[in-house]
Amino acid sequence: MLNTLQKEMNQFINRGLDRSLRLAVTGLSRSGKTAFITSLINQLLHINRVDNGHLPLFDPARNLRILGVKRIAQLDLSIPRFEYERNLSELQQKPPHFPQSTRGVSETRLAIRYQRQSGLMSYLKETGTLYLDIFDYPGEWLLDLPLLALSYQQWSQELSQLFNDKRKNLAQPWLAKVAKLDLTALANEDVLAQIAQDYTDYLQACKERGLHFIQPGRFVLPAELEGAPALQFFPLLELTTAQWEQLKNSANSKSYFSVLVQRYEYYRHKIVKKFYQDYFANFDRQVILADCLTPLNHSRQAFDDMREGLTQLFKNFHYGKRHLLTRLFSPRIDKLMFIATKADHITSDQVPNLISLMRHLVQKGGSYVEFEGIETEYSAIASIRATQQVNVTQNGQKFKAIQGIRSSDLQQVTVFPGSVPMKVPNEAFWQTNKFEFDQFEPQPLEPGENIPHLRMDTVLQFLLGDKLD
Repeated sequence: MLNTLQKEMNQFINRGLDRSLRLAVTGLSRSGKTAFITSLINQLLHINRVDNGHLPLFDPARNLRILGVKRIAQLDLSIPRFEYERNLSELQQKPPHFPQSTRGVSETRLAIRYQRQSGLMSYLKETGTLYLDIFDYPGEWLLDLPLLALSYQQWSQELSQLFNDKRKNLAQPWLAKVAKLDLTALANEDVLAQIAQDYTDYLQACKERGLHFIQPGRFVLPAELEGAPALQFFPLLELTTAQWEQLKNSANSKSYFSVLVQRYEYYRHKIVKKFYQDYFANFDRQVILADCLTPLNHSRQAFDDMREGLTQLFKNFHYGKRHLLTRLFSPRIDKLMFIATKADHITSDQVPNLISLMRHLVQKGGSYVEFEGIETEYSAIASIRATQQVNVTQNGQKFKAIQGIRSSDLQQVTVFPGSVPMKVPNEAFWQTNKFEFDQFEPQPLEPGENIPHLRMDTVLQFLLGDKLD
């Protein structure tokens, strides 16, 4: 109790003085959130008062206004600390490895000490401190946030509308068992557990095939809830509106139908709502990460699936301009950057196309936040660089290529990865063409070196530049 009160008081004071920022690093599964946070921490910790050549486009670092950066104790002691040291150790292995994907919530806090350049304090040579709070969490859990506004019936009907041929083929074992289930009969715990497992297997199969829109997200990454009845329910996709009404009016409170409703509501109110209130209600700045290349390797459906997942997320964040009252009582996100990751997996001349593709991916959500009057930006980066750009001469012609250790066979290769479309090709394109963007391993990292990156300095400038003035 004392820890909670102290945390809330510190947050209130820092918000009032505008010296703290809570950063929402948002993205679906495998979008690169953990790699992004690891690199962001690393770039900041390597800032010094002599040479910051690793961040040429981050003004406070280039102009030597930042006096120092260090990790400090977080305010909420109940949340695990972000495992920055472990991730750095993975990158320093021989051969190096990317940090492991997130499997739970974690947090880190940075204190950035800087020389003020504007306002009265600049004349007094006064220094200031900006506290930056960053949270990491599984992308799978993020997709549960839309459930907050949906009843069991509404959720089932929304999933039914997204149920395309590819999903139906993967779901056949689960659908066959649901079809035989008498929803008015008294519920059997073992039967529910088995059908819920079949539904979980279906979600895992979707994930393996590049489909991102997976609900409920904790079914594929349950953490401490594994085996709990709270994760033993599933949607009913085949019911008509009349059948829904009949079941709601006549089903026994211990029937399969009623138990499914009860478990969904428990999951929505006790698990999803708590997750939202604990981590998502008070952000100030946001980045949305998306791997636009990997879905292109799969299908148009995979790309559309990712677009749907990201579109759903915008409904669960508060956007708007910041001033004293909103900082204190209703924090809102006032700056948002859309970031396409893995920019090092393509040649530099294709980066504008990758940014354009990102714009098309989030077009609906981007229009929404721009309407709210907040500042937005689009970029393409590599948080942890895996390749080098090279020029290759072949048959007397020069062209750009990339060089790195290919993940599929761990061989060093020099390849032209191909062109990136400026927008999503139509379905007919995939019938006769195929994208094959390779995955690459990270570059070697020696102890004491900063993590190699592409354009992380532009990200830092957008997110923090105005707060370190």
